[in-house]
Amino acid sequence: MNGAEAFIETLYAHGVEVCFANPGTSEMQLVAAVDRQHGMRAILGLFEGVVTGAADGYGRMADKPAVTLLHLGPGLGNGLANLHNARRAGSPVINMVGDHATYHLHYNAPLTSDAAGVARPMSDWVRVSNSERDLAQAGAEAFAVAQSYPGKVATVIVPADHAWTEGSAPAAARPAAPAPRAPAQAILDAAAVLSEVEGPKALFLGGRALREEALVEAGRIAAATGARLIAETFVTRHQRGAGRVAVEKLPYFGEMAESYLADFKAIVFCGTEPPVSFFAYPGKPSFLSPPDSRLVRLASLREDAQAALAGLAKALNAPAEPALIQAPTRFEADPGKLNSANIGAILSELLPENAIVSDESATSGGAAFSMCAGAAKHDWLQLTGGAIGQGLPLAVGAAVACPDRKVIALQADGSGMYTNQALWTMAREQLDVTTIILNNGSYAILNIELMRVGVQNPGPKALSMLDLRNPGLNWTQISEGMGVPAVRVETAEELRAALVEALAHKGPRLIEAML
Repeated sequence: MNGAEAFIETLYAHGVEVCFANPGTSEMQLVAAVDRQHGMRAILGLFEGVVTGAADGYGRMADKPAVTLLHLGPGLGNGLANLHNARRAGSPVINMVGDHATYHLHYNAPLTSDAAGVARPMSDWVRVSNSERDLAQAGAEAFAVAQSYPGKVATVIVPADHAWTEGSAPAAARPAAPAPRAPAQAILDAAAVLSEVEGPKALFLGGRALREEALVEAGRIAAATGARLIAETFVTRHQRGAGRVAVEKLPYFGEMAESYLADFKAIVFCGTEPPVSFFAYPGKPSFLSPPDSRLVRLASLREDAQAALAGLAKALNAPAEPALIQAPTRFEADPGKLNSANIGAILSELLPENAIVSDESATSGGAAFSMCAGAAKHDWLQLTGGAIGQGLPLAVGAAVACPDRKVIALQADGSGMYTNQALWTMAREQLDVTTIILNNGSYAILNIELMRVGVQNPGPKALSMLDLRNPGLNWTQISEGMGVPAVRVETAEELRAALVEALAHKGPRLIEAML
C-alpha cells in the first residue's frame, strides 16, 4: 500500500466520506487512492474556493469533516477565503494539499511555493508529512484536530513522493476528544449576574449555542431571569422557526449595534465573544458593549455551549419549559416590483419544513432573515468570516451533507460572481438547491460603506468600481450555461410562481430576481 492509499484509508476509517476536489498533477496518487476507496464520494469543484466553501457547508451540517483535495500552494491559495470563513465558523475541515516530491523542491519548478506557509493563516493546524509511513499518521492527527469541538481547519501537506511510495499502512482510528467544558466558576458568575442585576440583561449567543437543544436551555434561562436572547450578527448555523426558541439578532452596523446594546446592565456570552464593529470608522466605536454593563463569559466558541447553558439553567433553578417560543407568522407580499420586503414575505410563506438556507444576500435580502423567524422550522447559515463568495459553495456542501433536505441559497449578485462555478457542481451532482439571485446590479453594501467612512461626493471613477451594470450580469444565462435551469423574475407574483415550481422539483434550480 502506498502512502496515498494509507492516508485515504485512514481518513475513511475515521468517518470521512466525502472528498471535495480540484486536483493537479502532484495529486494524481491521491486521486487514484480516492478512486480505490469505494466508500468515499468524490465531488469536483471548478475553483478551489468552491471546494473549500463546500467543505465548510458540509461540516456545519454533518458535524464531521469532509476532506478537500487541492493543488500545491497556489491552489490552496485560491481556496483561502472560504477557509477563513470556515475557521471563523468553527467548522470541521481537513485539507490535503499536494506538493512537489521532496527531492524536486530544490529545483524551484514554476509551481514551487511554501505550501505550509500559505496554509497557516487560515488553518488551525498544519502538518507536512515526513515519509510515506508518516502520511497515514498525519491523517489520523488531522481528523482528531478537525473534529475537536466545535470544529477546526486541519491541513496536511502531502509531498508527491510520500504519496506514491509503497510500504505504508493505515493508522489506527483515534477516539474523539470530549468537548471542553466551561469552568464551574463561570457558571456561578453568570448565574449571579443574571440574578442580581436590576434592569435589562441579555444572553448573547453564538456558535453551537444556536442549535435547537442549546436554545431550549437558553429559553429556560430567559424564563427564570427575564434575560433577552440575542444572536451574534453572522451565525454558523441557527436552528429557528415556529415552535423553536426565538432569538433576536444584533444589527450589522456598529453604531446601530451599540445603540441596541446600550441599555443592558448585564450581558452573558455563550459560544461567542463580546461583539466588535465589523470595520473601523472615523469617530465611531470598535467595542460595542456598554462600558458600564457587567460582562460575563459563560462559554467560549470552543467550550461546550449546551452543557454550559444546561449548567446555568440548573444553577438558576430554571423552569422546565423555555420561554420565548416562536409563534408561526405569515406575511403578505406587496404585489408588483420586487423589493427586500416582498422577497422576505414570499420566502417566509414557502420555506419548506426542515429547509436549509445559505444566506449571502447582503443588502437586498435583509428582510428575509427577520421575516422567516416564524416560518417552518429550518437552519440558517451565514457568512461567518465576512469573505464574500461563500453562499453558493456553502449550499453545495449543505446539500451533500443533507440530501433529503431542501437547500435555498439566498445570494447577492456581486458576491455570487466570486464562486459561480458552484452552479456547475450543483448540476453535476444533481444537488437539491434552489438558488435565488438578488440582482441589483451593484455592490450595494459598498455604496453604503463609502458614505460611512466619510467619503464626500464620490466621483464617477469611484462609483464605477461599485457598479455591476456595465455590462449587466445575466445570471439566467450563466446558470443555464453551467447546467442549472433558470428563470428571471421582476415582480412578486413572478417570484412566488417561480419559487413554487422550483421547490416542487428535486435538483438544482436558479431564480434571478431583478431588483
